[in-house]
Amino acid sequence: MPLDLLGIGTGVVLKCRLLHGITWVLISGSPSRFDYLELLHNSTFCLVPRGRRLGSFRFLESLQAACIPVLLSNGWELPFSDVIDWSQAVIEGDERLLLQSLDPSQTDPVTERLSSLILLQIPSTVHSIDDDKILAFRQRTQMLWEAYFSSVDKIVLTTLEIIKDRVFSHVSRNKLMWNSLPGGLFILPEYSTNLADYPFYYLSQGLSPGQDFTAVIHAVSPLVSQSQPIMRLLQVVSKSKYCSQRSSRFLPYNIISTDAVLSLDEDTVLLTSEVNFAFVVWRSFPDRIVGYPPRSHFWDNSKQAWGYTSKWTNEFSIVLTGAAFYHRYYHHLFTYYLPATLRTLVDQTANCEDILMNFLVSAVTKLPPIKVTQRKQYKEVLTTQGVKSSHWPNPDHFSQRQDCINAFASWFGHMPLVHSLFRLDPVLFKDQVSVLRKKYKDLERP
Repeated sequence: MPLDLLGIGTGVVLKCRLLHGITWVLISGSPSRFDYLELLHNSTFCLVPRGRRLGSFRFLESLQAACIPVLLSNGWELPFSDVIDWSQAVIEGDERLLLQSLDPSQTDPVTERLSSLILLQIPSTVHSIDDDKILAFRQRTQMLWEAYFSSVDKIVLTTLEIIKDRVFSHVSRNKLMWNSLPGGLFILPEYSTNLADYPFYYLSQGLSPGQDFTAVIHAVSPLVSQSQPIMRLLQVVSKSKYCSQRSSRFLPYNIISTDAVLSLDEDTVLLTSEVNFAFVVWRSFPDRIVGYPPRSHFWDNSKQAWGYTSKWTNEFSIVLTGAAFYHRYYHHLFTYYLPATLRTLVDQTANCEDILMNFLVSAVTKLPPIKVTQRKQYKEVLTTQGVKSSHWPNPDHFSQRQDCINAFASWFGHMPLVHSLFRLDPVLFKDQVSVLRKKYKDLERP
């Protein structure tokens, strides 16, 4: 007999579906007032009594709906309890403490059975929880649902990863990694078991990213002249007081010892002040891509597919890695988490690696990239020497990128990219005050 105890304001609604037939008995309220799914998603607490088997499907229903499960099943071992701290997501009651019948004169056996299953301590317990804790519990239910229970694949993968951690206990995730965003499945302990080496835990650990970065420049053109854009780019980057090294792209190079990676295309045109400002911004958002050239995706109803656009608008969902900062861990995740089929697609088209990196970071963080102020719009053009032919004039460039977006979305099982209108500018940017008061005054020059 599956039961649902759903709190609505200060009241209680109890619905019961009998084993035989589809008879509903409702206490408190009119049967026509309530839709089950609507009730579930608008409730704060959901009663999860003992099921007929090892568990109860009401438990996963509650997690999915961000309804805090109130468990009435003494001795029930919650799923993945050796790594998941369920005390931050559920409330456990004692099923032995039963409430007396709501109406002693009621002789109907079904109603007596229903009323007797409401625990004495449940109403007073749930009403004593303050709003901040309720919000934290509901957020945790969503985090756990999305990370470990939202698909059969995730349940199976979580099981296998827990077994792997048991076998290789010297290289395993700790409980904080399993119980905080982005979840244990996005943490590859082969990379590191130290929380400080990941972009997700700085705030919770009271830490900050390192104060320097490594520049990774993607160069494909032969060096035939000292006047090529890459020479100018090297000079600009090397003048940054934060720059530590210069290397090449998206592989987990051991030589990269800094937390931050600055990814650049050889024809990128930047000022040192632009580089410095973007790095300062990244240190406040170390789990995200922070950079200049924005792009966006959209749903094309006529084609029933995802599209890609480079139109210069306020809204964006992608920051191209031709000029962007991100955490070095994403190199490791890109190489060892993503399937070889996606990386092969990128290699075959010589395109889309920047989009795939954006997919990966947004899938991990559930957040959009950060766009920062730039002096000029980023454009892909032919180099003056004509040595490198940009993808921009290639008529297949956009169609390839649209194909990539759809292939990536298919593998992830959803569209992880998130739209944003958010841009960060320096203090006093474009303000009518003396340039002597502005730290990044070069950003305003034409």
